[in-house]
Amino acid sequence: MNVLAIDTATYASGAALLQDGIVRSEKVTFLKKNHSIRVMPAVDHVLSEADVTPADLDHIIVGEGPGSYTGVRIGVTTAKSLAWALDIPATGVSSLEVLAERGGMFHGRIFSFFDARRGQVYGGVYERDAAGGLKQVQPDALKLMTDFTAELAEAEGEILCLSPDLAQHEDVLKETLAHRAVFGRLQDMYPHPADVLAVGMRKEAAQSVHALAPNYGQLAEAEKKRVEAEKGGRHG
Repeated sequence: MNVLAIDTATYASGAALLQDGIVRSEKVTFLKKNHSIRVMPAVDHVLSEADVTPADLDHIIVGEGPGSYTGVRIGVTTAKSLAWALDIPATGVSSLEVLAERGGMFHGRIFSFFDARRGQVYGGVYERDAAGGLKQVQPDALKLMTDFTAELAEAEGEILCLSPDLAQHEDVLKETLAHRAVFGRLQDMYPHPADVLAVGMRKEAAQSVHALAPNYGQLAEAEKKRVEAEKGGRHG
């Protein structure tokens, strides 16, 4: 079975290929550049490395957000287009759950988040279940970081914090959670395409490719302005 993962929801953009239960190839870049010109070369790379053609694919998994509005849209649109053309199923997975997957077998709560400006973050709280999967403790949401930390302060034990935007919120986390706040390794602060595979293989495929949709969350102010500008450009 050949399963392709695509993820462009954050600065980490790329693809990975799972073949017969093994991640055969992964291509990921951490660049603040246009994902639209990098996603298909990444797909081509992971397929060619494993001598797989698009026609050999059985399933596609994509990070559906939340994250960058443009990045999420590009990833989901690419996955839907490929799945529709190849007549294969596609699965969307939470980008916050994908990031939480970087926590490995950490015993405790895992708080994954992306900055949404004005003191807000898109965040989710997870922990490992007995089978080694991720169990959602709190639904993914857009909240003030101080609201998240107040809720986390009521839980027991250490809390692993994972985010590409950690530097912007580290002081609040340390102030509220003190020594209970544990910070992941540098390489674990971004979701990786191979983690999209890990999370997606535990999910059911979408019943219809057309049912796959981006999860933009509540757009942050900067993203709202960008979307409005794009709409204005199309109608102008």
